[in-house]
Amino acid sequence: MFRVLSWFPLLLATQTLAAPQNEDPVEALIKAGEAAFPQCIVELQDKALNEGISQQTIDSHLKPLKFVPRVIELDRSQPEFTQTFANYFDKRVTDWRVSKGRELLVEHKVLLDKLKREYGVPPQYLLSFWGMETNFGGYKGKMPVLDSLATLACDSRRSGFFTQELMTALKLSQKYGFAAADMQGSWAGAMGHTQFMPSAYASYAVDGDGDGKADLWNSIDDALTSAANFLAHLGWQRNERWGREVRVPESFDYQHLGQKKSLADWQALGLTQSNGKVLPQAQMEARLYLPAGHEGPAFLGYDNFQVIQRWNRSEFYAISVGHLADRISGAGRLAKAPPQQTRLSRAQIKALQQKLNEQGFDAGKPDGILGRNSRASLQAFQLSKGLVADGFPSAETFKALGL
Repeated sequence: MFRVLSWFPLLLATQTLAAPQNEDPVEALIKAGEAAFPQCIVELQDKALNEGISQQTIDSHLKPLKFVPRVIELDRSQPEFTQTFANYFDKRVTDWRVSKGRELLVEHKVLLDKLKREYGVPPQYLLSFWGMETNFGGYKGKMPVLDSLATLACDSRRSGFFTQELMTALKLSQKYGFAAADMQGSWAGAMGHTQFMPSAYASYAVDGDGDGKADLWNSIDDALTSAANFLAHLGWQRNERWGREVRVPESFDYQHLGQKKSLADWQALGLTQSNGKVLPQAQMEARLYLPAGHEGPAFLGYDNFQVIQRWNRSEFYAISVGHLADRISGAGRLAKAPPQQTRLSRAQIKALQQKLNEQGFDAGKPDGILGRNSRASLQAFQLSKGLVADGFPSAETFKALGL
């Protein structure tokens, strides 16, 4: 288990004692972090040596690292309002991405067909992940990865995780000869065309072009091969799709929402394909997802939907990846467009959770995030009040809760 660095007590004391009562908490964290950073870097050098990282790499890549205040700001930032499905989906599944994806499907046909044979992941999915992560390489991030990781490693919130990611990134630079200045990415350390964290890079990156190193920044062959390898290890099911848009009957019993059932069982409950045709007769299981509530589009997610969520846990992300892949391979738009809905503030969600708890529906600690547990309790409340039990925070639900 990772040993907590000895400068933590100093950092925590600094956070507690040095910040004036009216000072912004994040500003206080930044000041404390900047003060503790030099000593932290000294201790990280010891850890790097113990992990087999060369003194040359430590001198060139670790010693010169700088504290990045913006990283702390982004790590602690929490949007005031939640994002609606329409807002998320419409910004990501765009006509441009569909068109560009179709162009790249032709341009990289030989490579993509090879990857499908070797890893079982169809071309449209690899292109969809690529499009979602970096706009097909158009924006791979401009933050200095090693500085960002060091800043987070020297911050108390997730030090253990980011310290190990930093060590892994240093080992990657040593193995492949990456210059620190060339290792740019997201503020949290994700890198390259496919935005791999260092641990994923080390475990799943593949030299796809045969030049002797896996370079996810500059080699599309390496990046797409690595994505295919990663998905295969996450459990991608050959010859199966991600899921599909479906039509839910007006008489549907929403108590089945979230349950894993066979396609035959879903068909017996009245679900059809979005065009009204019967569901496929395949021996597959799926869960039903209503990202915008019962008034929005509905989706059945198969096993590969869960694989997509192992890449990124977001339900919105998984649906967007799946539908973008469908569009790239020639499918049309959703039969039911995501409705434009009012964005809810974190404070409103927190109040909803508090009310649910007060009325005996365990939503967990009110945190302003409508996660799986909160949705389940919300659904139970809706059932108790005779509302549509879709687990979605509708205006009717807020009213029934007295909010």
